[in-house]
Amino acid sequence: MHDTLVMNIGELLLPMKSPVPLKGERMKELAVKRRAAFAVKDGHVSWIGADDPAFFPDAAETIDVGGKVVSPGLVDCHTHLVHGGSRENELALKQSGLDYLEILKQGGGILSTVKATREAGADELFEKAAKHLRRMMSHGTTTVESKSGYGLDRETELKQLLVAKRLSEHFPLRMVSTFLGPHALPPAFSGKEDDFIAYMCRLAAEVADKKLASFADIFCEHGVFTTEQAKTFLQHAKACGLGVKIHCDEIVSLGGTELAVELNAASADHAVAASDRAIGLLAQSETVAVLLPGTTFYLGKNEYARARTIIDCGGAVALATDFNPGSCVTENLQMIMSLAALRLKMTAEEIWNAVTVNAAHAIGLGESAGSLAIGAQADFVVWDIPNYAYLPYHFAVNHADAVYIKGKRILDC
Repeated sequence: MHDTLVMNIGELLLPMKSPVPLKGERMKELAVKRRAAFAVKDGHVSWIGADDPAFFPDAAETIDVGGKVVSPGLVDCHTHLVHGGSRENELALKQSGLDYLEILKQGGGILSTVKATREAGADELFEKAAKHLRRMMSHGTTTVESKSGYGLDRETELKQLLVAKRLSEHFPLRMVSTFLGPHALPPAFSGKEDDFIAYMCRLAAEVADKKLASFADIFCEHGVFTTEQAKTFLQHAKACGLGVKIHCDEIVSLGGTELAVELNAASADHAVAASDRAIGLLAQSETVAVLLPGTTFYLGKNEYARARTIIDCGGAVALATDFNPGSCVTENLQMIMSLAALRLKMTAEEIWNAVTVNAAHAIGLGESAGSLAIGAQADFVVWDIPNYAYLPYHFAVNHADAVYIKGKRILDC
């Protein structure tokens, strides 16, 4: 007997469970089973069929979703979840015309959050992050990546990662931690960037040894860290057993996307200014371009990442919130899906694949998240929408009706 039967589904979205990210034309392939039902046993999908009582398997519990849309739980594959403080005071600076790097030079930006995170206790950071995490789940996110990077020193980076570990033990959703120690250059290392990279390499080894993160990441950007410094750090992180990701080509095309491909990184994140050559290399690789249109929107930029070009050239795209206190203050992945349609010109099918199966691949969970295939973990969302194309169309509201993890209802939205 199955534990649960989910029935009367208007549209059941079945993104392809694939050993590699969906690339190019394959991103348009989204299986949609209408008038469907499925069953759950021991937290995993155990049967999928038509919504026909004559063929229903025996189940201890039945859930009638009333003709609504059901999809896999969303995967937010790039967030800065654990941090202290907030930076609403910087909004006026942005409105006056100062850009991100100019605010950073004035001691704001990342450095402001670093100060707040260093000063905050672990319990304070936990409670703050828990509030944001509940909001993410209420919008349909059931798998989250969480980066450190607001410490820039051993004590605070480890504190962030330990808080993330505690969150993963407290909440039912899946969490993946990323060590982003080289997120900015702290004033104490001014003019000594290579020394700071060496310090972060030593810390990456400790993080790997303590199993506090699955990935390492670095902010490769003009005025922050060069591609050479990024390569040194990421190669060392790989040697320590960590997967690698890279913040790259967000503002200036420095070659970070090319480096991501060279190192076989799980993802190249931002990639707004990625060159034509970089996009061609992405198409030849399994590195996922994690695009963050909410950040471009929030910073008031006109140039968005070239999702259409990346996909049309044969690359893999994922979408994420980039939730953080300075450049994208939202936990709502649904809003990002709308921006992907309106600004990145992605189709509804591409968008759903980008927040499920491809986002899962970007954090090393392609075999276990972002899908509702038989055997997959039963993380799913019931959406109060008439069809799957409606969600990116009707923006800035919460369409989630109920969220389930391992077949158990965790939130009434």
